Amino acid sequence: MDNKFSKKEIDEFYINIGKRVKELREKNNMTQLELSYAMGYKSVSLVSAAELYTNKKHFNLEHLYKITKIFNTSFFELVPENL
Repeated sequence: MDNKFSKKEIDEFYINIGKRVKELREKNNMTQLELSYAMGYKSVSLVSAAELYTNKKHFNLEHLYKITKIFNTSFFELVPENL
């Protein structure tokens, strides 16, 4: 079985999702802490790390689901178009 993706592609995928979440958050005048609270977390660490893909921390499907509900948007708004 020949993989059609690389680790670099996966990293770029998560980086782009983080950027899209940040853009959406800023567009809605929400801080990282406010988004964290809205997602049910008590600290900013998840959102700040996932937006920047720090230490390969990224949003999972549950996080993205919550973000779409918070901002009343589509999951596809968060996913890079070049899939």
